[in-house]
Amino acid sequence: QVQLVESGGGLVQAGDSLRLSCAASGRTFSSYVMGWFRQAPGKEREFVAHINWSGGFANYADSVKGRFTISRDNAKSTVYLQMNSLKPEDTAVYYCAATLAGNGRYYLDAQYNYWGQGTQVTVSS
Repeated sequence: QVQLVESGGGLVQAGDSLRLSCAASGRTFSSYVMGWFRQAPGKEREFVAHINWSGGFANYADSVKGRFTISRDNAKSTVYLQMNSLKPEDTAVYYCAATLAGNGRYYLDAQYNYWGQGTQVTVSS
């Protein structure tokens, strides 16, 4: 089992950058596929990015590709989401998630067993 705690959210202006962190408890962090999702008010939760156990492969939603970068430091049991060129439409609560299993469709939130509490990101125009 793993517990996830996100941090790094805040209020920024369009064009600014933020880096979100997700610290995981437990001894087997390096075994987990990690994902970031977000949920804007009145909308369903949506996939942002995921990264494999080693950090050697990552996948992104089209809406953030080229602007966001997911990375992980297994020695620190932490996954990051570097967000550049932020837009007002990026405003949402951002959640990190973890899974040991899954069928490769890591863009689906149902693939993940563990979730953090979320961190708010607000981008003003």
